[in-house]
Amino acid sequence: MKRRYAILAPGHFAHDAKTAHGVIAYSSDETVAVIDPAGAGKRVRDVVSHLDSDLPIVASVAEALQYAPSALLIGTAPIGGGLPTAWRAEILAAIAAKLEIVSGLHDQLADDSEFKLAAQRAGTKIWDVREPPEVPLFSGAVYNVTTPTLLLVGNDCAVGKMTVALELCRAAERAGMRAAFVPTGQTGIMIAGWGISVDRVIADFAPGAAETLVLYAAQSKPDLIVVEGQGAINHPAYAPVTLALMYGAAPDTLVLVVDPARERVSGFNTPTLHYRELIRVHEALLATVKPARTVGIALNTRSLDEAQARAEIARARGETGLPADDVVRYGPDALYAEIALELNVKGKPCGG
Repeated sequence: MKRRYAILAPGHFAHDAKTAHGVIAYSSDETVAVIDPAGAGKRVRDVVSHLDSDLPIVASVAEALQYAPSALLIGTAPIGGGLPTAWRAEILAAIAAKLEIVSGLHDQLADDSEFKLAAQRAGTKIWDVREPPEVPLFSGAVYNVTTPTLLLVGNDCAVGKMTVALELCRAAERAGMRAAFVPTGQTGIMIAGWGISVDRVIADFAPGAAETLVLYAAQSKPDLIVVEGQGAINHPAYAPVTLALMYGAAPDTLVLVVDPARERVSGFNTPTLHYRELIRVHEALLATVKPARTVGIALNTRSLDEAQARAEIARARGETGLPADDVVRYGPDALYAEIALELNVKGKPCGG
C-alpha cells in the first residue's frame, strides 16, 4: 500500500528529525507536506538544503489536509522514544481526518486508550513501526548464508549509517549488482516497508532478530546484503543493539560511518573512538565468533566546509590505508567501486 505522508515534526524538522529526512529522501511512499510551525510557509530545501525538495512546510495538520495525505508520520524520535504531550492534539486531529498514524516511537500509540478509541471511531489505523514480531533465539543458520553481507557501524548514533547503507545499495544497483537493504530501525522500516526494529527486541532475542532479517533478505538471492547499523559500540546506552547486529547479522565486511566533528558520544561524556581504534575494537569483538574485515570509511562531513571535508577524507585514508569518502556530499559510486572487490569475500564462523 502506497502512503501519502504528512510528516509531523514541530520544532524539530530543521535540526534532529532524521526519520522525516530519511523518509523524504529515500521512501517510495510520497510525502506531501511537513508540519512544523517553526518553518511554516517555507519549503523543505529552505531549512534542510541537502534534501533538495520543494515540499511545503505548514503549521498544522489542518493546513496539511489541503495536500490530501493518507497518513500522518511522526517524523522524529526524541531520546527515550516518548511522545511529547504537546503533539497529542495534532495526532488526534489527524485521526479525526481519518489519516493512518505511522509512528516509530518507543511509546506504542496503538496502546494509548485515547488514540485507540479515536481511531476506532474514525475507522482508521495506527502502525507502531517499532513493535517487533516474535523472533527466535540466534541459531547460527546465518553462517550458511553465502551472499556477501556488509554491516554499517559508526562512531556514534545518528551519524548516517542508514543513509550510507541506502546509498551503497544504490551504487551497487548502478554497478549491475542486486543489493538487499536490511532495515533494523524504525526509519529503515518506513522506507523499505519491512524489517525489525532491533532496539525494541528483548536482549536475549536481539541477535536472533538480526539473524532473521539476514536470512529473509537472502531468500531473494541478491548479490549483496547491506545491513543498516544502529548505535555505536562504545555508546553507554545503545551499545547492546550494536553488538546484537554484529553477532546476529554475521557480516563478512564492515564499513565505518564516522562524523569526524563528534568528540563525545551523544548525551554522554564518553569520547568517540578514532578511526584505527574503531577498526580494532569491531574486528576484535568479531574475531572469536565470525571474523569480519573493515573495508572502507564513510564520513559525514556536513558540518565541515569543502576544504575541511576533503582534508578529513584524506586523513582517514592516510591513517587507515582504507578507501574513504562522503557518499552524500560526493556520491557513493567512487567509494563503492573501491570496496566492491572486498565485498565478495565470504568468511567462516570460528569453529565452523
